[in-house]
Amino acid sequence: MTQSVTVPDPHGAEKTTRENAERGFIASDALTKNLQTVLVDFIALSLTAKQAHWNIVGTNFRDLHLNLDEVTDIARAGSDEIAERMRALHASPDGRPAVIAEQTGLPEFPNGEISTHDAIDHMVASIEATVASMRDCHDEVDSADPTTADIFHSYIAQLEQQAWFISAETRTPK
Repeated sequence: MTQSVTVPDPHGAEKTTRENAERGFIASDALTKNLQTVLVDFIALSLTAKQAHWNIVGTNFRDLHLNLDEVTDIARAGSDEIAERMRALHASPDGRPAVIAEQTGLPEFPNGEISTHDAIDHMVASIEATVASMRDCHDEVDSADPTTADIFHSYIAQLEQQAWFISAETRTPK
């Protein structure tokens, strides 16, 4: 059964009007777009990690089950911090489900039960895609707003550590 997603209009992040807003730095269209891209992937990563968490079966189930909650926590904290950063810069984050489904760069996670080893491969790919989103726009973000780039640095480090933790389960020594 093929399902389609209807993305509501307007979709994507927009600048806010500054009615009664404090003075300060205002995100450019490019910065807003980059933050929206990262926000979408953080939200998608949190959903993917929970999908895996609920459906994994097999060897080392409990360890991976708990590790996936750590990934979920990082992704949720990241999405909240990015969305709140957008608001601080007078941009409106868009985290509606249809927008996430259409705009995420993460690979599709399989439905139903999945072996721990297959889930590891899928989760590492999703984590790496989220990190890639931040790295792809990092230089542009850094030149526009070094403070936001600092936020990226923290989450890149945390997610790369999680990718290492999770992938170590199926790696063999060289």
